[in-house]
Amino acid sequence: MIPLLGDAYVFPPLSRALSDPDGLLAVGGDLASGRLLAGYQRGIFPWFSPGDPILWWSPSQRMVLEPGQLRITRSLAKSLRNKQYSFRFDSAFEQVMRGCAAPRDGQAGTWISEDMIAAYCRLHAEGHAHSAEVWQQGQLVGGLYGVAVGRMFFGESMFHRATDASKIALVQLANVLFAHGFGMIDCQLFTPHLESLGAHLVSRAEFIARLETYTQQLAPTALWATEFCNEPS
Repeated sequence: MIPLLGDAYVFPPLSRALSDPDGLLAVGGDLASGRLLAGYQRGIFPWFSPGDPILWWSPSQRMVLEPGQLRITRSLAKSLRNKQYSFRFDSAFEQVMRGCAAPRDGQAGTWISEDMIAAYCRLHAEGHAHSAEVWQQGQLVGGLYGVAVGRMFFGESMFHRATDASKIALVQLANVLFAHGFGMIDCQLFTPHLESLGAHLVSRAEFIARLETYTQQLAPTALWATEFCNEPS
């Protein structure tokens, strides 16, 4: 039986997560900032379809990326050298979320509902959620968003409107996180795309052990002011 969350920001032990579907831990509750942060600090994240009850997950294996071990393909390296773009943090957080929520590949939409957008915009206003953005000629062409706790970054979703724009956002984010001593980017679930960039699976036990270390470390203050320009002056 899947536990139903109450008003308190308390989750069941991770040992109660189901094996089928893998990682389903609890249902219900809300998307209040305190509950979201309590979940992230324990390796739990919300993922559910719009209109359905909130579902909370902690998969038995977790896709992670060490910021210093990002794999850059030849084509991506060429884009990083030759594409004219600027990179920023946090200048268009809601726009990035809506870019991630937009229909893609013939789909009607994604799991990022209006309630999710409102909840993560609150986290952003409180200084916990951040966007990494790629701009070309004044237009937002790609990016990603996630949540930072200590020196741990929990990636949520990415999008692109120009070739390699989301990958460029991830590269620049990883470079900045590595420079500021972040230990891990949580990518949540396996995809071949993430694997091609150097992400890999770890067990829940290993993920939680590393998570506890990195989230306890003091967060750097100047990180989110970083901006990089690859456009001609």
